[in-house]
Amino acid sequence: MAHFYGTLQGNRGGEVTRAGSKNSGITAYSASWNGAIRVHVYADEEGNDCYRIDQTTWHGHGVNKPIAEGKIGEE
Repeated sequence: MAHFYGTLQGNRGGEVTRAGSKNSGITAYSASWNGAIRVHVYADEEGNDCYRIDQTTWHGHGVNKPIAEGKIGEE
C-alpha cells in the first residue's frame, strides 16, 4: 500500500504521480547537464517519515554532497 507520493511535471504531457511504500520509500531526481539533486523519502527504523536531499552526479557531471536530512513535519 502506498505511504509516500511524488508528482512530476515537465514539458511533455501532464503531471505524473508515483507512489512508494514504507518499505520501499520513494526517490526522485531533478537533473541538469551540471549534476542532479536527489530527494529520498523513507520510513526510518522507528517508523518516522524522513527525508534526505543530496547533490549527486548525472552522466558523469556534478558532485556527491549531502544537503539536508530530517523528519518530515518537524522544524
